[in-house]
Amino acid sequence: MRLLPTLFCGAAVTLSLLTAPVAVADDQLAASICDYVAADDKSRLRKVLSDYRLRLRNIYDGVVCDGESMIRYAFKKEAADVGEFIVKQLPGSSISGSGDIDWAESNGFSASPLLAVLKSRAGDGD
Repeated sequence: MRLLPTLFCGAAVTLSLLTAPVAVADDQLAASICDYVAADDKSRLRKVLSDYRLRLRNIYDGVVCDGESMIRYAFKKEAADVGEFIVKQLPGSSISGSGDIDWAESNGFSASPLLAVLKSRAGDGD
């Protein structure tokens, strides 16, 4: 059975892997993903996922950008296009159970177009 290592990006990077070259590659991959989210660059994010044959839903929980989930990081960086892409790649049940809608509303992102996409995907049509 092959285990996918957890990917982290941000100030505190901790990975416990067996081989150092894999850890470095994972750190670089996570950093690239976070950079593309921050830049709202959906095409590059799609390309890196494709190049590494990754599905966003499989790595989403393991990628942390500056201590936040990728969706919350997209809200903070006003990355609506990438945020919408991320939301559409995740199961609706995952979105509705994440608490991201409440987080966005309580942190001043009520006017963000990403919040409407998030609510729609979660089945919360307010």
